[in-house]
Amino acid sequence: MATKTFDREFENIRTIAFYLPQYHPIPENDQWWGKGFTEWTNVTKAKPVFTGHYQPHFPSDLGYYDLRVRETRHEQIALAKANGIDGFCYHYYWFSGKRLLERPVDDMLADPESDIPFCLCWANENWTRRWDGHENEILIAQEYQPEDDLEFIKSIEPYFRDPRYITINGAPILIVYCPQHLKNARKSVQVWREYCASVGIPKIHLTCALTHRNWDYASFGFDSGVEFPPHGINVPNLSAKVDLHDDFQGLCVDFSAIAEQYLGHNYGPENNVYRSVFPSWDNTARRKENAMVVMNGTPENYEFWLSRALRQTTQDFPGQERLVFVNAWNEWAEGCHLEPDREYGHAFLEATQAALRGSNMTRWTHVGIPEKSRRNKSTKGSAKRLPYGAHKSLPKRAFRLLRDTVSGRLFKEWLAEVRTK
Repeated sequence: MATKTFDREFENIRTIAFYLPQYHPIPENDQWWGKGFTEWTNVTKAKPVFTGHYQPHFPSDLGYYDLRVRETRHEQIALAKANGIDGFCYHYYWFSGKRLLERPVDDMLADPESDIPFCLCWANENWTRRWDGHENEILIAQEYQPEDDLEFIKSIEPYFRDPRYITINGAPILIVYCPQHLKNARKSVQVWREYCASVGIPKIHLTCALTHRNWDYASFGFDSGVEFPPHGINVPNLSAKVDLHDDFQGLCVDFSAIAEQYLGHNYGPENNVYRSVFPSWDNTARRKENAMVVMNGTPENYEFWLSRALRQTTQDFPGQERLVFVNAWNEWAEGCHLEPDREYGHAFLEATQAALRGSNMTRWTHVGIPEKSRRNKSTKGSAKRLPYGAHKSLPKRAFRLLRDTVSGRLFKEWLAEVRTK
């Protein structure tokens, strides 16, 4: 498969995009959500929650694809490679021997013409009814049975052996999404390393997704950490100043504030943490009125964040082989995708190229609440008549104002219960 190449300033850095495989029907989703359910089902139902809100997100080049189609996979790979994405990190769903959404990665493994490097991220969370707001109802649990450590790593072995699998200094890299959920992470890691050594894979590189507040990946026995924005953010909630629809109870935050928080993490060469960025974030399709909407998720802002993350990486690890991650290639229900859409076309892909070539951007292009999305203010000294029916929304507006002004509660409770995947 021929793809164009281009010069890049950051020769020692590979850009890896997280990849969601939930774009094909499976029996479990048919049972839980209705026949034919895929990620697209809710993506197309999303509605704006404030004036000027960009929702829903509609795909352009690839359409509403089905990942059972080989040609779709090849088109994705061509787009990624042509625009500076060096590999995919597939989310891997494994529950005590039961796998879900396995077909895309297995089809890729069996197809040598799917010629892009890849690695895996074990999404080791319970599968719950998040799609309809019932987060406490577990559909498939992570049970962590005594035999699971060994059986899990055996299931990963065929991928490790593939020549396309991404390695660090010769060691296959494996990311664990929630290492803090493992019953005994150090024991699990020991079993994984010993098994791999026993079958001729002398080293593996274990990476802890920083989906928790503890940066100390070594405490779990891992070799490195990887940022996973927007986990752990602590930035102002701007909802009170946004022209919100009355039923919205979620959060509106600014892209640059999140990016600056992540860029401000001073890991230094003594901490082996891979930096990550996202192009945009808006999980209205998943969370509806409880969504987190990141305003100003534009190609220009993404380019600026990515370019700075790349430069920080070269400064902290000069001359070393490094990875920088993008969350994500195709998280459409999170409003978080590099794949082309009708609003921006190829602009996010082109921004990836620009950052890798050495962007000359020096500031954020879009900051704060866009003018069209600001809540209107009454003119001083004049009475403003409320539109018909507005009195019904006053309790909710009052609740939002109270919520937004309670110090220290912006994200603690919300992020504790919401999975950002």
